[in-house]
Amino acid sequence: MSLARTASAAREALGQAARTTLAHPLRSGLGALAMAVGVATVAIVITALQGLAEFARATTARTFGSDTFVLARIASPGSIGRRELEEKLARNPIMRRSDLRFLERWAGGEIFYAPSAQRPGEATAGGRKFENAAITGTTAALAEIRDLGLARGRFLTREDEARAAAVVVIGADVADALYPGLDPLGREVRVAGRLFEVVGVQSRLGTAAGASQDRYVWMPLPAYERVFGAPDALQVFARARDTRRTTAAEDRTRTTMRARRRLRPGTADTFDLLSPSAARGFVTNLTERVSAAAAPLSAMALLASIVVVTNTTLVSVTQRTREIGVRRALGATRRQIMREVVLESTLVALVGGAAGLLAVLALTSAVRAAATVPLALTLATALWSFGSAALAGVLAGLYPARRASRVDIIAAVRAE
Repeated sequence: MSLARTASAAREALGQAARTTLAHPLRSGLGALAMAVGVATVAIVITALQGLAEFARATTARTFGSDTFVLARIASPGSIGRRELEEKLARNPIMRRSDLRFLERWAGGEIFYAPSAQRPGEATAGGRKFENAAITGTTAALAEIRDLGLARGRFLTREDEARAAAVVVIGADVADALYPGLDPLGREVRVAGRLFEVVGVQSRLGTAAGASQDRYVWMPLPAYERVFGAPDALQVFARARDTRRTTAAEDRTRTTMRARRRLRPGTADTFDLLSPSAARGFVTNLTERVSAAAAPLSAMALLASIVVVTNTTLVSVTQRTREIGVRRALGATRRQIMREVVLESTLVALVGGAAGLLAVLALTSAVRAAATVPLALTLATALWSFGSAALAGVLAGLYPARRASRVDIIAAVRAE
């Protein structure tokens, strides 16, 4: 019986709050608009952070590899100081094909290795020219290590390597510049005066660390050596066949290279090994830095929304002073009055929150369609944002509800 009375009282309070809200649409709309802005800000910030992290992870996977480590004379020259760079240049020998063969011999079939040699160059086709292309020689194993984002055709094969075949895979910028409106597959492109057949085209990958990933011209390393001669140095991408053993693969590669270089225990490595944790750390640091600035922005937007809803609810209470006094005189308790006022502010907040989420859903859909950005309002984000609106509504109604419940009954009844 007590439960039935409680449910009946709740329905009555909710009905009274809804009637009050609908009776003053302009005032309620102002509070709902403020809450919509606050909730939309929270949802956009969370969605943008998720999209940024996903974009960074995808870009890293394509430019570096999510479980890939890199072996080189100097793996990341841009991230070290000038003195350290000079020391490494003096200490570390150049990575050569013989080093790669030694690594492959002792890998035990557990690790993929893909050498890479690169130089800037020019690609031409049918009178069109693409300058500053990243002409890169590599092997078929690279496709096992990195997500190369092929849109059409295929990547290089072991047969291409064995024959030093004159075939290339080109990036999206190169394809658009040399073959506008045409399918590049099967067409010829000239690099360093030699003709190559296009066998694959990458999808648009965008930029990473300020460098375009869409200007590559990939060719078999033996074909690269025929055109440009033996490369001065190689960079070796590597990945364990079983990605759960990435750390073991790194350790094995480091040990093998130290044996190759005949380094004594305690002697510093004469090569660089850049692990996957470095790439993941970049994503984490980037997300954390953006979050540090985004969290206060979201909190300020919600706080401003709470202030506006509080003010509109206070106005509602002030305008209904006589009504509240009469109801108190007829037996309404302070708890009933407080419940009604808090429900009124919560209803306004929920309506505003729903409107804000609908706006964010439309915005993210439009951005995703126009810019192919991995931006999507997830169910978890929507629920969290809607919950924030409900909590904000309750907080916004507490002070007005307290004032409403404490009105002087006699003074309120006499009020005009």
